[in-house]
Amino acid sequence: MPRFDFSEYHKQRPTIQLAPLVDIAFWALMFFMIIAVFNQMEVQVNLTLPKSKTAIQSAQSAGKIVINITKEGRFIVNQKEYTANTLGLMLVQVSKLFPNQQVIIRADELTYHKYVIQVLDACGRADLSDVAFSTLRDENS
Repeated sequence: MPRFDFSEYHKQRPTIQLAPLVDIAFWALMFFMIIAVFNQMEVQVNLTLPKSKTAIQSAQSAGKIVINITKEGRFIVNQKEYTANTLGLMLVQVSKLFPNQQVIIRADELTYHKYVIQVLDACGRADLSDVAFSTLRDENS
């Protein structure tokens, strides 16, 4: 019976390692689950955002701080409520660690202006200058 010899090319065929592929898929899944949880935490604060005809989507960094201001004047960051003083202290600590930290202010449309100014003052004292306001785009006009 004739013997069939495999060439050197066929002996060294590339193989796909499944363990690293599973690791990458696991890490990607974990990353997207964590991102979804943090995005959901900010949406759970019941706010009615003001509408703007000229609202544009701005570039956002991954570690942004979202400060929610309710119409009663409560400051909420990552589902934790702060007073004006404790918010200022937290922002100072953050600015020491991350000098170019982005801050997004989500204020209810019925929030008094003085509460927004308190947050802006706290950002100014903490030397945070990358501050943006969150609004909804007004599609009716």
